[in-house]
Amino acid sequence: QVQLVESGGGLVQAGGSLRLSCTASGIGSSINLMGWWRQAPGKQRELVASISNGGSTNYADSVKGRFTISRDNAKNTVYLQMNSLKPEDTDVYYCRVLLTFRGEYWGQGTQVTVSS
Repeated sequence: QVQLVESGGGLVQAGGSLRLSCTASGIGSSINLMGWWRQAPGKQRELVASISNGGSTNYADSVKGRFTISRDNAKNTVYLQMNSLKPEDTDVYYCRVLLTFRGEYWGQGTQVTVSS
């Protein structure tokens, strides 16, 4: 059974930093794409950043230059380093992985709150 365990969320002041991590277990397949999405109450979930198994990255315009996504394939883990955080970055952040032949899986979400 595939499980995604996220950690690293919390409360931080504007301008501060947080690092999210997400580790996948029970995958039984190679991981194609890993990424982070976020969602505020009443809004659609939106892509924050993604990284392919080859290391190609994609970022939302709102986080370019502030967030960095990386992955450790040996540990089946994806990271999101978030710097220069703003109050508008406050959301629940979700890890998503796309497995070859097995489809997509989501983490349970971790709250990030940025105070002004």
